[in-house]
Amino acid sequence: MIPQDALIELINSLAASDDATVLITDAALNEWSAAAVKVMKKQRLITRSKPASSAVCPGCEHECVMPVHCVTGASNETDAFIVCDKRSDTNRVMTDSQRLTQWQCNAEAICRFVAESLQLRRSEQTSEQANRWYIGVATGNKRSQMLCLQIDDFCMLVAGSHALPLADFIDYHDGTFSLNNDRIRKLVDTAGTANNRYTPNNVKREARKFDTQAMYQDWQKAYRKLKKDKPNMSAVWYSQQIAKMEIAQGRDMETIRKNMIA
Repeated sequence: MIPQDALIELINSLAASDDATVLITDAALNEWSAAAVKVMKKQRLITRSKPASSAVCPGCEHECVMPVHCVTGASNETDAFIVCDKRSDTNRVMTDSQRLTQWQCNAEAICRFVAESLQLRRSEQTSEQANRWYIGVATGNKRSQMLCLQIDDFCMLVAGSHALPLADFIDYHDGTFSLNNDRIRKLVDTAGTANNRYTPNNVKREARKFDTQAMYQDWQKAYRKLKKDKPNMSAVWYSQQIAKMEIAQGRDMETIRKNMIA
């Protein structure tokens, strides 16, 4: 995996979230390029969040997602464990407290990254749309436009009357993520002038929603087949298997788990 792929996966996870915020565990970060993760932390694309309150239980092959209990001993060391209520031969299952470490990415972090990459002065305007964030005024060769982030199944950069996926602009050079300035200028120049409340074409949005729903249906069909073949596995296990398939389209297992059950 090249560094750009890791950042694109992060952006896709953010777009798939319900509240423009995504949480990533250390275990998930370990699957990405170490160089990419280091730069994400340095550029504040991901920041430390509070520890997870639940985790995959390591007690057996079912891999159930269970609440985690933490107890601090006299030596100030924290023990983390899961209380299993699924099996009669298991009670407390110890788990590594480091597995509970989480990192957060949200829309504000992406807006800051875009503004810093393009050296834009952040806009103080607040959008009336819940899925729209103003970033700042970007300049092309012909005109200037307000650049916005819109999250609607995908993370889109919006300028005037034109919108393109943020992933199309991502570059990585000399240990730093940035945006391709030539493509940004082209986006700004191509976009027809519009006011800051412009909403991308409904037809395009509906097409994206249709594609997303079709993807979810593929996951649901795969889930039903897996559940029929292996009925006693956990939802996490099913989502892990689907994540390995082509129909996953690069989405992470947590996104799949949330949408694979109709």
